[in-house]
Amino acid sequence: MSDSILTRRQLVTTLGTAAGAALLPTTASANSTAPQPAKTAAFTHCLNMSTIRGHKLGFVKELETASKAGFRSVEIWVDTLLNYLKEGKTPADARKQIGDLGITVENAIGFAPWIIDNDADRAKGLEQMKREMDILAQVGCKRVAAPPVGAQTPNSPLIDLRKAAERYRAVLDIGTQTGVTPHLELWGFSRNLNRLSDVMYVAVESGHPSARLLLDVYHLFKGGSSLDSLPLVGKPAIEIFHVNDYPANLPAANITDADRVYTGDGVAPIRQILQTIRNPDRPIILSLEVFNKNYYAQDPLQVAQSGLAKMKAVTQGV
Repeated sequence: MSDSILTRRQLVTTLGTAAGAALLPTTASANSTAPQPAKTAAFTHCLNMSTIRGHKLGFVKELETASKAGFRSVEIWVDTLLNYLKEGKTPADARKQIGDLGITVENAIGFAPWIIDNDADRAKGLEQMKREMDILAQVGCKRVAAPPVGAQTPNSPLIDLRKAAERYRAVLDIGTQTGVTPHLELWGFSRNLNRLSDVMYVAVESGHPSARLLLDVYHLFKGGSSLDSLPLVGKPAIEIFHVNDYPANLPAANITDADRVYTGDGVAPIRQILQTIRNPDRPIILSLEVFNKNYYAQDPLQVAQSGLAKMKAVTQGV
């Protein structure tokens, strides 16, 4: 047996065995007097700064708004952080600001073209990811999104999924060096990696134990992925999940990023999704990601507070 086959089999185990483990009977007696571990929350509520991005607050005010609204976890955007650094600040300054506010940066949204076919441009994309991941590590962020940037337009060529897996592994290797794990992101509107089966294949075929998926309520709907397949992902592969909702009057073919609404304000089967991804071993980070222009016209603190309240209502009892 070759090392590469062994590695892939190990990764399949990592991604999938937890789904089956939930079906095994417990060996603990119902009347056991052994001390039970304290019950922890199933979900961590997080604010993706896309939700208040249209207010153009800048890095510090976005963090302050999230903290005032009651969020203890956030997803930042790399370009907003870089603009902050261009003003003469340092990653250490950013880390202190984050610490002083008592929040955790769970993930970062970046757009380096790591997946594209052009060798020279892809090499530049990997260099970009390395630079950004180095900065994120200094800030204290341990994850970064890895969407199919540069391969998402209708005219983009279809990328062979085995090549995509090799390229994702290259990004994961950078993650091992920097301590920032790239999470393979599904984009439902994209020419490439628009379905759950695509990202699952690429993650498994990468043969890397750190492979993780970044999924989204809206993008699963937009790309036409069946939620019946979601349990096949396996608990270890999902650490952070983008939540939102969508209205009833828009079919997947016509819906856009800007049509996303607060959780519970649409028709998405959110509770079904949450019950599927819920992990008994650790909380799943639920990050509110919307791009709604109506929200951008409102007070940003009100938007963040409303988003958090509606997330808590949806997750209650799940």
